[in-house]
Amino acid sequence: MTDSLFLPILKVDAEKINPKVLVCGDPERAARIAERLDDAEEISYNREYRLFNGKRKGREITVASHGVGASGAAVCFEELIKGGAKEIIRIGTAGSLSSDIQDGEIVIATGAIREDGLTDKLVSLSYPAIASHRLVSKLEKAGTDLGIATSTGIVLTLAAFYPELDGIPNNYFSRAGAIAVEMEASALFIIASLHGIEAGAVLAIDGMAIDFDADSYNPHRDKVREAIDREIELAIEALIN
Repeated sequence: MTDSLFLPILKVDAEKINPKVLVCGDPERAARIAERLDDAEEISYNREYRLFNGKRKGREITVASHGVGASGAAVCFEELIKGGAKEIIRIGTAGSLSSDIQDGEIVIATGAIREDGLTDKLVSLSYPAIASHRLVSKLEKAGTDLGIATSTGIVLTLAAFYPELDGIPNNYFSRAGAIAVEMEASALFIIASLHGIEAGAVLAIDGMAIDFDADSYNPHRDKVREAIDREIELAIEALIN
């Protein structure tokens, strides 16, 4: 008998990773997702990477947090795939880049603009970061079935959060039609595509990011918390059906 592959950054045996996976940035949100699963148990916690296993309607699901930013998240995504992940849905937050999408609403990403500071090291920037069409459709259907309104479109994945001398390109990509900005989706889509697995992302809007004022940013509000609860349920429903 051969020993199970050990995933050194996630600090867990590969055999504990289920094919269906939900990921998020915040370790506390990972616990919040796990609370909605049956028979949930924590299987690992190292740095920003906190993992749980649980079930919904008999379907086994792994939940993992990946921290903030594409580089650290990519380590998580790579090791989850090494462990056997076949479908990964990111449950995150984002700033709106559209006046039609307001605080507390939910966005489903069809693809991501690769301003992530990482994926150009993995494959040429001419290679697109695209979500799984099947998972996008399942997320949209779950929203309809649960009565949760969603908007679908391209998001901006940006390496920087606080603007410095050159600012950040939120307004530019808003004019190009991007509907939200976040920090990890393009890394997930690129890595999933390179490994031949499916990935998607659903994002709760936590503020307006056009003419972004970082000093006024506050995601710790009831409206955002309620939107996160809705997107968690939406993502679970999409993953198990």
